[in-house]
Amino acid sequence: MSAPPLDPRVTERRNPRTADIDVASPLAIIDLMTAEDRAVADAVASQREPIAHAIAAIEAAFRSGHRLLYLGAGTSGRLGVLDASECPPTFGTDPHMVVGIIAGGDHALRNPIEGAEDDPAAGAAAVDLHTVTAGDVVVGIAASGTTPFVRGALLRARELGATTALIACSEPPPVMRAAADILMLPIVGPEVLTGSTRLKAGTATKLVCNMLTTGAMIRIGKSYGNLMVDLRATNVKLQDRAERIVCEVTGLVREDARVLLAQADGRVKRALVMHALGVDAATADARLAEAGGVIRKVVPNAPPPVW
Repeated sequence: MSAPPLDPRVTERRNPRTADIDVASPLAIIDLMTAEDRAVADAVASQREPIAHAIAAIEAAFRSGHRLLYLGAGTSGRLGVLDASECPPTFGTDPHMVVGIIAGGDHALRNPIEGAEDDPAAGAAAVDLHTVTAGDVVVGIAASGTTPFVRGALLRARELGATTALIACSEPPPVMRAAADILMLPIVGPEVLTGSTRLKAGTATKLVCNMLTTGAMIRIGKSYGNLMVDLRATNVKLQDRAERIVCEVTGLVREDARVLLAQADGRVKRALVMHALGVDAATADARLAEAGGVIRKVVPNAPPPVW
């Protein structure tokens, strides 16, 4: 009797370490899953150079007025949309600066439309619908490394002159490799449940996406030290955080920090430069623009130390 054919994709292989998970106790399931998850960070760290390359490309895109677009299907698409949706409140960005696109459209965020991933023409059409141009960075997310929707999107983006990148947790075939200028391949091995890429592959993907946007935003001046100085204070929690950042950096009491923020139209970065240089909002904006948005190039001192 011949052996059953093996899928070449790592994400589709069976994990021998979890072969008996179906009879495991709750604690044993936790132990098995956490043991598998420990390898995820190392897999991501192995891709530090291509991830850094991607961050530099995204920074260049942002500085030239272009965008980062994520494209994926299923879990991969949802993770891209999640990362994109977090950028406006975290970094005060325009919603069009980082865009998440999922196969099947927004309805697929809450409802499985699994067949949507099989159409490369739909991926190309999504790129055209979002008017991708040269200067944009298009990151395809495909845990298996083979998703036709992502392949079609990357090939079309490349035709249009965009920089293309791929996040995959299995070695991609040549046609997918050829579609990406940058390959980020955190190979995490077979999943706890065979093929369930919302697990280790999903965690690795989330870590890479975190690094891409956070790294690029830091590079364009969205932080002062490790403080988020371009956050958008859209609720009570974020308003409190904005005031605390101003208090911590300037030494002002809460009421004076609140007044300064009001003069800065609620913008923490502007308020900090106004206070440090003793200037008005317009002058602070001009100085920041000259420095590419980076506070440390306008106010050379680091934020106060963490105690």
